[in-house]
Formats: sequence, C-alpha cells, structure tokens
Amino acid sequence: MAAVPLLSATSAAAAPNRHGDLLHIGTWGQNQVHAVRFDPVRGTMAPLGPVAEVSANWVAVHPTRPVLYVASGEPGGLIRTFRIDDASGALSRTGEIATEAVPGASGGLSYIGLNRDGDTLLVADFATGSAATVPVGRDGRLGAVASRVQDTGSGPNPRQAGPHPHHVVIDPSRRFALVADFGADRVFAYDYDRASRRLSAGTPEGPGCYATAPGSGPRRLAFHPSGRTVYLLNELTADIQVLRWDAKAGVLTPRQLLTTNASGHTGTKSAAELAISRDGRHIYTSNRGDNTLVVFAVAPDTGLLTETQRLPCGGITPWSFSLHPGGRWLFVANEASSTVNLFHVDPKSGRLKDTGTSVAVPNPDCISVRSPSGTAGSTRL
Repeated sequence: MAAVPLLSATSAAAAPNRHGDLLHIGTWGQNQVHAVRFDPVRGTMAPLGPVAEVSANWVAVHPTRPVLYVASGEPGGLIRTFRIDDASGALSRTGEIATEAVPGASGGLSYIGLNRDGDTLLVADFATGSAATVPVGRDGRLGAVASRVQDTGSGPNPRQAGPHPHHVVIDPSRRFALVADFGADRVFAYDYDRASRRLSAGTPEGPGCYATAPGSGPRRLAFHPSGRTVYLLNELTADIQVLRWDAKAGVLTPRQLLTTNASGHTGTKSAAELAISRDGRHIYTSNRGDNTLVVFAVAPDTGLLTETQRLPCGGITPWSFSLHPGGRWLFVANEASSTVNLFHVDPKSGRLKDTGTSVAVPNPDCISVRSPSGTAGSTRL
C-alpha cells in the first residue's frame, strides 16, 4: 500500500496534546501505523488513531531526531522514513529504501533498530535470511545499504527450513554485531566496522557463531550494561539463556538456562520479547504461549537470573513491549486482543503492576516511544 500521511482523531480525548510523549505502533497485517499520546506523570494514554497507511512489521524511532523508521513485510525489504510532528503525532513520509539485493518472499523484515551511536540502522531480514546495515545521517535520513551478510543453517521445526534472522545488536565494544537467527538455531557474531558501518564474516570460514539447542528458535538478544553478559530469548522453547561474552574474541559461552513457561505448562511454547532495565538489575520477557510477562532479577556480581514475578499481560499474544525511557512504565503490544496495555514498573524491585489502562489498536506488533526532550525508547537494541 502507498504510504500516505493520515491523522485521525475524532474525540476530545484523542485531540492533539503538546504535553507528554508519543507512541507510534506498528500493526501486523493491517498496513497502518497508529499514534498514542502518553502522559508519563499521570500514566494516561490517549489514542490519536492511524497516522500512516503503510506495511509496518516493525517501527523504530531516532534517538534524538523526530524521525520514524518503518520496516515493511513486502518483498524488497522496504524501509520507509517519516518525519514526526511532535504536536499532533502525524507522520509525513520523507523517503524509502530497499534493503534486499534480490527481493525475497513476502514476510519481509522482522526487526529494525538503531545502534547506540544513532548512525546506523540494523536490519534483520527474516524472508531472505540476511542482516544488513544502513547509514543514518545527522538529520535522520537513510543512506544506501552499507553491508549485507547472509546467515546459513536450518533447524528441525517446520518453520526452520532455512535461516531467518530475528534480531541484530551491536556489542558494547562496537566491534561485533550479534544476529539471533530463528531458523538456523544460531547466534552469529559478525565483525562490525564502526567507521564504515559495515558487517563482515570476519574469516574465510565465515562468522563466529553460538549454537542453541535444536528447535529452540533464537529470537531476541540483550547485553548487560557491564558488557560481559548477553541474554538470549528463544521463541520455540520459550526459554532464556545467560551467556558470557568475550569481547576480544567475539565468543559466547553458556552459563544458565531458565524457562519462561509456568510450571506444568503443556500448551504452545512461544516466547516473544526481551528487555533489560537501564541499570541492568532486571530482565523482562513476554510469553505468548500463556499470555504472561515474566520478570527476572539480575545478580549484580554474576549476571545470573532469578525469576521474581509472573503476571498476565493484560490481553492476548504479547507480541512485543517497550520500556519507557524514564524506566517507570512498560507498554505491551497484545496483538491478538488488539490492545496496547500499560504497566507500572517499580524502580527498586523491578516488579510490574497492571494499571488497567489500555488503548485499542488493531493487531499491534511493536511500539516506539519518543519524549518531548527527544529521547527515544524501544524494546531493546
């Protein structure tokens, strides 16, 4: 569908508000981006309605500029850029690039996110089995694709017939990029050149990699602020792994494995989202198999995890969530129930509390957060 700017706000509660933050929400299969005004003081959300008609598998906001990036599910690996009107939440399309050398099958991109420097867009292409980097200018505009790397491998699950990258992150040393590959049951470690913003295999034998259990389906990664520990969430087995990270060699070593399923769970296993608090003391995950959020405490000396809370996600199928930059709120995209639900975060204990506040959004799949000061929040990069 054409990306046409659109703003719909038909009630007083949905009227443009110059105070508060903006949420932009991708929708799975609905070809829309919705906007919500959030007041972090009162903990209220006011829907602004659809603000762009565009395929939106994933959205990401620039850390300082009023720019939104929207990844499509269309062949070609299309990423579109929009300028954000902070007063109204409206989007104006400013550009479009194709990230695939040869257009893959529909299904398209599974993740986009910016590195810590805000100068590179990281792209996971589920359809083609590749990951890419795209330079980001000072004004937030995208350049041409700087690099593209091809994962290899497969797994025993019918959904794992080939490689399917699901997440890309740059390590704190800025020397490596880790790619969680759902289809290959691997976490690939590519070399990353900060100056050229390029990924490369590193050796003629290919990239380094960490092999997960067959059929686990790696989905999400998060680095501890210390830079020595990586947390890996596996979708198909719904477990979380604690891995030691050797930043000199680019090597991952397993240390701990914990389930995100409730005791006695016999249904579908499907973990979805992972995030770490800014202070590194708490890990948050979502489980689509039993519609829960699971909180883990991080041991300060070892980085190992202890489950501290399990609670309903407020809806059905918690596809993803985003922590507010201030650390006091968590927004959950409940895809099947078509709601975005608000949870309060206790800064000391890390525990979550369902506020009972939600807004209706058709099949939400991801949430970006932009504050008036220009700081941005997302799931994890």
